[in-house]
Amino acid sequence: MSHKENFRFHDTVLVKGFRVDASIGVFEWEKQIKQSLVFDAELYSDFSTSGSSDAIEDAVDYSAVCGEIAMFVSRKHYQLLEYLAEQISQHLLSKFAIDAISLAIYKPGAVPSTEYVGVKMFRSKVNHNSAEQSGRC
Repeated sequence: MSHKENFRFHDTVLVKGFRVDASIGVFEWEKQIKQSLVFDAELYSDFSTSGSSDAIEDAVDYSAVCGEIAMFVSRKHYQLLEYLAEQISQHLLSKFAIDAISLAIYKPGAVPSTEYVGVKMFRSKVNHNSAEQSGRC
């Protein structure tokens, strides 16, 4: 069974279509402009406590998640969507009470004749912790 299959019955916080302007791309001209990125995230957690307490302190605050994504994107110029997705995923795993994340980043208009291009990744605390232990995180 894959890591992702382990989380298929978890409760999930959804963020869909979160748009942020970013400095991203490998070409020199891309370093001079902001381009729109669109984020979709599935944050796997356990809602049993927040489902019975009705307290934001017991929940994954999706507004705070979006704020963290926006903060990360605004920090600097990124060349690759893959790198940005990895950095954001690892950050969210360490900052919030989530067990795993599925993150997609879309770059609309980046390639002519496409609606968008993008990347999608799945990370869990299982592979997050093993990366830390091996010094890769």
